[in-house]
Amino acid sequence: MKVLYFCEGYTDIRFVVGLSEICDLTMAIPRHHLETSGLADRLAESGARVRVDPIEGGRLAFQWRSVLYLLRTLSSFDVVLSQEMGRGSLNATAVGKALRTPVVLYLGTSPVEYFHCRRIRGQVGGLRAWASETFLATAMKVTGALSSGIVTTGPYLGRMAAPLARRVFEGYYCGIDSELFKPVAPAQRARLRERLEFPAGRFVILFPSRISHEKDPETVLKATAMARERGLDAVVMNLGGGFQDFIECARRLGLKGCEDWVIGKPAVHPMKNLCEYMQAADVAVQASLAEGGGMSPLEALSCGTPVVATRVGGMALTLPGIAQLIPPGDAAAMAEAFLWVRRNPDAARQQALRGREYVGSTWSRGRAFDAIAAALEESSA
Repeated sequence: MKVLYFCEGYTDIRFVVGLSEICDLTMAIPRHHLETSGLADRLAESGARVRVDPIEGGRLAFQWRSVLYLLRTLSSFDVVLSQEMGRGSLNATAVGKALRTPVVLYLGTSPVEYFHCRRIRGQVGGLRAWASETFLATAMKVTGALSSGIVTTGPYLGRMAAPLARRVFEGYYCGIDSELFKPVAPAQRARLRERLEFPAGRFVILFPSRISHEKDPETVLKATAMARERGLDAVVMNLGGGFQDFIECARRLGLKGCEDWVIGKPAVHPMKNLCEYMQAADVAVQASLAEGGGMSPLEALSCGTPVVATRVGGMALTLPGIAQLIPPGDAAAMAEAFLWVRRNPDAARQQALRGREYVGSTWSRGRAFDAIAAALEESSA
């Protein structure tokens, strides 16, 4: 199939590479996002067969220029895969309907819930929050109705999408490459910790998430401080875009001696180095105010690394029994979960390995792109 992957924002190199393997792929994306995210360099390095059409301009310019682009090119594709269900997908589904080109939406986040987190954090006022959340909810209804189907990341978003479109396919985003994200022997793990400059002899909590409005770094930091007060010699490491914000958050909270135990590092290549951090950590944590899918905990579990996560969104459905789940915002419960992992290393490891079995059977990379291919083929038939 000739497929246009129509992006309004940032996208994962793993997703683009996987798409390039199942179709004749063209990707349209704002030039700003293509270049500032490092995606352009990663695509060139990957050797993936994909044509990239950058669209110039900021948000407003992207809106009208993307309409012109779609009007000019859409008829040359068998089907469009459009990212999320917001402004860009409004353009894609409207033009697709007019030109009779099927448009499949990929829902990877929970848009209204994610934006509401800005309101919770006081980043927007009540009126703007109401207007934005109303627009997002309306956009989801309109794009869902105009689309040929929706592919979701996991069951939580599947339930959210079910009333919005004729066809809803449960997907798994880029899936988990279990040959890359796999357990390592103790000797190799020790070498990794040394090479990655993990503090020797200390309990390393990995928070591998970009710091954004829907994430909850405050609870992770407070929980680590509490665990340290109870005798756990822990450090917490944020790996991702905005790691400086994570360090600043610790300072803003006034956590004692945080310069010694709060570490931030830039994001690493998800197809090369990320697995090593997962393999080397003592525990991975995902704290969120809202979460559509939650891929990072699944990657850690695939490495046999214990996971602590908040019981919200997709994680509340996929992680019971294979991770330590705590109520959102409960730093004391999270600290206790860290201590449980430290005191019960064998049980924590066995729990994580059960998680690896689940990931392999449900969230494998092969299954993820098979699901997308089936959705595109059925929707374009």
